[in-house]
Amino acid sequence: MKRGLLSTLSLAMTVALLAGMSGADAQTVKSSDIATQNAVADYNAGNMGAARSEFLHAAQKGSRLAEFNYAMMLVNGEGGPVDVDEGKKWLRKAADANMTQAQYVYGKMFDDGDFVARDPAEAHRWFLRAASQGHVLAELALANQFLDGRGTPRDNAQAFVWYKKAAEGGDMTAQYVAGSFYERGGDGVVKNLNVARAYYAAAAAQGDPAAKLKYQQLSAELQREKPQ
Repeated sequence: MKRGLLSTLSLAMTVALLAGMSGADAQTVKSSDIATQNAVADYNAGNMGAARSEFLHAAQKGSRLAEFNYAMMLVNGEGGPVDVDEGKKWLRKAADANMTQAQYVYGKMFDDGDFVARDPAEAHRWFLRAASQGHVLAELALANQFLDGRGTPRDNAQAFVWYKKAAEGGDMTAQYVAGSFYERGGDGVVKNLNVARAYYAAAAAQGDPAAKLKYQQLSAELQREKPQ
């Protein structure tokens, strides 16, 4: 049984995942959703059994965030035994309720073949739903699919559209790739070394050493091209 994907994703209310969710998902917990808030607090405190029970209670009342988090706990075996089939059921429920994080994770399962038969076309459908609502990681995943021709016909122009969106959303990988598109031009992109350099700089600022080197190289090239 493969657990690499979902065990790294964990719960949607962790700081790391809040950065990857759309604004709509970040607002999923309402002040009246006490059960979900309690579950999040217990999870963060390490009280896994209580968190799992509280997420289930909130999920049964229709909380999309609780549906997703309960699914993750089931799949990862946190707070109780692993139950992949039940976890997939709750994950699909959250995805169908238009929670973009759930849509992305559900798509990733099909893209990677985690717990389901690998189906890049099905993955593409879920990535597109999440990306269309501004989910940055889904935008990146969609761009990769268009670039590779995986789950959809290869389309470099569409790949660039989604890389640029993800780059503007702050994704370091997408910033580097967007820079490379502007550096070489083509596929509907007008070559522009200054714009390329800006994207490389953004990725470099997040710790990408290759982007830092690219930024330095383009800076030197632009300096040489300046009229003397």
